Amino acid sequence: MQAVDYRIYHGVNQFVLRHEWLGDGWATFENWAVPVLAIATVALWAFARPGGKPKWKLACTSALFSAALALLINQAIAKLIWERKRPFAEHPSAHVWGTRSHDPSFPSDHASAAFAIGFAVVMFDRAVGALFLAAAVAIGVGRVFVGEHYPLDVAAGCLVGLAAALLVVKLGRPVIAWLVRMVERATDPVLAPLWRQRG
Repeated sequence: MQAVDYRIYHGVNQFVLRHEWLGDGWATFENWAVPVLAIATVALWAFARPGGKPKWKLACTSALFSAALALLINQAIAKLIWERKRPFAEHPSAHVWGTRSHDPSFPSDHASAAFAIGFAVVMFDRAVGALFLAAAVAIGVGRVFVGEHYPLDVAAGCLVGLAAALLVVKLGRPVIAWLVRMVERATDPVLAPLWRQRG
């Protein structure tokens, strides 16, 4: 399995090396994608009309907690199951576009967090969640294209993200709902005037 994983990684790495604009483009995308995804997730809260249905607030809060849980799961996997080195650490001939992280490679933190957000949002709204999942796929593919991760790292990140989202949304819903009620007491009075200006 690892041999196949490396062959795919090596093939992609060599292809991108022959088309450096791809590597440079994905590196730029990777620098901005995660912060933009995080901002978009927080923005969901603002789309919830004060005093209205809390769907977007629940989606926002669940997505953020899912991402945090996914990263915690990754830490546990790296410490207890498999502390896999980054591909460029094991294969010095690999080319990397952008900075070289020396965190464990398996699973991909970027992919885990992005997919956790995407899956959590899709559980509240399929159409909007599909956009978040598309962004997660792009981020995951980008991790391989820039040379930071093996494909298996990204696939595992997808599964970790899904597991984290299911745990938070299905099992943690009462706690999330309680947190939303507490926080909206502070945010609704601030957002209400903005909504009145719109309407």
